[in-house]
Amino acid sequence: MNLEKLSQTFKNQSWQENLLAISGLFSDVVFSSSFSLEDQIITDFIAKNKLPIAIFTIDTGRLFQETYQVWQKTLDIYGVKIAAFYPDAKKIGEFVSQNGIDAFYDVKELRLACCEIRKVEPLKLALQGKKLWISGVRKEHSAFRNDKEFLEFDAALQIAKFYPLLNLSEAEVWEYLKANNVPYNVLYKKGFKSIGCAPCTRAVVDGEDARAGRWWWEDSKKECGLHK
Repeated sequence: MNLEKLSQTFKNQSWQENLLAISGLFSDVVFSSSFSLEDQIITDFIAKNKLPIAIFTIDTGRLFQETYQVWQKTLDIYGVKIAAFYPDAKKIGEFVSQNGIDAFYDVKELRLACCEIRKVEPLKLALQGKKLWISGVRKEHSAFRNDKEFLEFDAALQIAKFYPLLNLSEAEVWEYLKANNVPYNVLYKKGFKSIGCAPCTRAVVDGEDARAGRWWWEDSKKECGLHK
């Protein structure tokens, strides 16, 4: 399947039409949710249309309590199954023993090592045997994500990736949430734009991009390794 050519066709359709189309074109499709605003509207659409798309999340062990609350609320409202993947307890224990509980503040290499154990390795487990990975990435999130296409191939993970909401604006995301009474993380009403692990996420101020609150003590490109 020519991903580049297929990606071009998605530019002229709504994200809902694209999700419906992709679920019929690929088998073994999986959607990763962090319970972000974007992920919540994708979950809403998958659940209401009973699409054959499995949903999973990664519990790093250091999420906000508000994230767990919206996770439970999502289960209660939609009755969907969300598979949870966790980091290897032994590796976490060794990392903390060697470097300290908050070593990620010290040097970027340790922060990336923490992300690798808590996020990237569980992701690899979740994607095993899957043909397509759906993510809620949007271009507005950061300059790094601005050059992405609807469909691309992740060479590192050896899987096709699909971003149905790529061109949506934040205003359009909120419009869908409100129109469909989709549950969302209350931290978004407290200045948060992108929510990950509690120690590594803060609210942003006017003028900052959506990813500015992630690993704010670093000046370089701010990604955890999930979307290289």
